[in-house]
Amino acid sequence: MNVLIFGATGMVGQGVLRECLNDPDVPRVLTIGRTGTGAQHPKLREVVHGDMWHYASIEAELSGLDACFFCLGVASAGMSEADYERVTYGITMAAAETLSRLNPRMTFVFVSGAGADSSEHGRIMWARIKGKTENAVLRLPFKAAFVFRPGVIQPLHGIRSRTALYRVLYSLMKPLIPLLRRALPGHILTTEQLGRAMLTVVRTGAPKRVLESPDINALAPG
Repeated sequence: MNVLIFGATGMVGQGVLRECLNDPDVPRVLTIGRTGTGAQHPKLREVVHGDMWHYASIEAELSGLDACFFCLGVASAGMSEADYERVTYGITMAAAETLSRLNPRMTFVFVSGAGADSSEHGRIMWARIKGKTENAVLRLPFKAAFVFRPGVIQPLHGIRSRTALYRVLYSLMKPLIPLLRRALPGHILTTEQLGRAMLTVVRTGAPKRVLESPDINALAPG
C-alpha cells in the first residue's frame, strides 16, 4: 500500500511513520507538513507545504495513494474556539476533501482523542470541534474511513512530543505506566501500537468506525 501521513513530525505521527517505513507491505510513504521530518529512507518522500488549507499546487503528488493517516493536531489551550476550529476542522477537511476526490479507493484514518463529542453540542470546546471533524470525515466518499480516539499514549523508540508541557508530563508518567497498564488494561497505548493498528485497518478493516483505546489495543496488542 502507498501511504500518506500528515503530522509526521508530531509524537503520534513519528510513531506511525516508523511503522510504515518498517512494514514490507508499504512500498511508498509520502509525508506532507510545514517542515520535514529529518528522517531518511528509500521509501520516503517528503513534501514541505506551507499552506495546509489549500492543496491545488501539489495535487500531482496526491494521487495513487491507498491510505492517509491524519495525525496532525494542536492543543486547544490558549486558543479561541474560532481559531481552534480553523486549524482542527479546517485543515483536516481541506486535506480530506481533496484526497477523497483524487483517491476514492483510499482508507482515511483521522486521529482524534479520547472524550471527543460526536454530538457536537457538549460544553467542552475542543471535544465539540473534534467531534464535528470526526463526523465530517466519516461522511466523505472514501473506500473506508476510521476515527482513532487514543487517550494515554506512551512514546517508544526515542520518540518525543514537540510540546514542552507534554514532554514533562510523559517524563513524570513514565514510572507509572506499568501501574496504569495493570489498572486500566487496554487503555494505555504506545506509538508503535497506533502505527500498527492503522496499518491493520487499511488491510482488514475494523468492527467499528470510531475506535477507542481498547479497540485500538485489540487491533495491535502491545
